[in-house]
Amino acid sequence: MRLFAAVLPPADVTEELAAEVARLRALPGAEALRWTGRPGWHFTLAFYGEVDDDVVPELSARLERTAGRGAPFELAVRGGGQFGHGRALWAGAAGDLPALRLLADRAEAAARKTGLDMGEHRRYKAHLTLARSRDAVDAGPYVEELHGFRGRTWTVRELVLVRSRLPRSGVPGEQPRYEPVGRWALGGAG
Repeated sequence: MRLFAAVLPPADVTEELAAEVARLRALPGAEALRWTGRPGWHFTLAFYGEVDDDVVPELSARLERTAGRGAPFELAVRGGGQFGHGRALWAGAAGDLPALRLLADRAEAAARKTGLDMGEHRRYKAHLTLARSRDAVDAGPYVEELHGFRGRTWTVRELVLVRSRLPRSGVPGEQPRYEPVGRWALGGAG
């Protein structure tokens, strides 16, 4: 299974963001980007890649302990930026970013303790991918528009293990499908 740990924003937050993305998609040149869909909007904490089915129970147990060690915290979608000269356009985060980073570090550590190869540790950068491009794109106008975006603050209450199913049909614009395979309350609270 292709897996990652994530924080999923609630529906009302993704509705706000969808309205902003609709404005961005109306800008000149927006058709050069492959826009992600609302079902795929998440803050990745740790990307695990392909994980053998027999490893998932241990990874899940470690993620459950990870969630239990952290308390709920406040987060909001705010602003945005780009990676790789417009190859990825993203919305940023505001709120208790130290708590989000700690959760990301612990989600990565859980995978390492399970025996997954996580490669070199990178400093966590909270982002929610809105669009991608195979080629360099001038994302400046989109980043400028996102600069003033201020989404509603919500309380993050769970850590989610998500399965990603990549498109296989070859249909242009087909999106990956994401399905939660595990959810654990932060602080062990139900």
